[in-house]
Amino acid sequence: MAEQSDKMWYVLHTYSGYENRVKENLQSRAQSMGMEDYIFQAVVPEEEETERKNGKVKTEMKKTFPGYVLVEMVMSDESWFVVRNTPGVTGFVGSHGAGSKPAPLLPEEVASILSSIQEDKPNYDIEFEIGDNVKIVTGAFAGLEGPVTEIDAEHGKLKVEVDMFGRLTETELDYSDAKRI
Repeated sequence: MAEQSDKMWYVLHTYSGYENRVKENLQSRAQSMGMEDYIFQAVVPEEEETERKNGKVKTEMKKTFPGYVLVEMVMSDESWFVVRNTPGVTGFVGSHGAGSKPAPLLPEEVASILSSIQEDKPNYDIEFEIGDNVKIVTGAFAGLEGPVTEIDAEHGKLKVEVDMFGRLTETELDYSDAKRI
């Protein structure tokens, strides 16, 4: 059994677009080959990217390091062999070839990468309360006013009841699309 103190993070180079498949392959190979005491976890660093286009907000996950997977493992001949021969892995970053073992990431590098991918969702400044009258400043309902009926703080959304053609209509919009009056 490997010592927990020998655990280090290494960077694998993969075919671009196959990062998640390599992560899954690595985890299943570690289990099927009895290497759970040597290969602990694989991570594909991703970050949420929000884009606003034509008044619509689109959020998607983008790979921070396309073509790379981080793996936490104890470096031994057996674990090195299992990881290196996982389908989709083209090699270790920091290995000089000819069968040499790779250099691990520095603890500060690992802490920085892991903290950036484990951050909570963005915090929105909630300046509205249910019942507040707001004016819609952008979008199809720009210029209309009405009370806030619902607040979704997690996604930064409001529901506002507006009078359209003599009829009350509820619309959902981003915090940034409304201002308190």
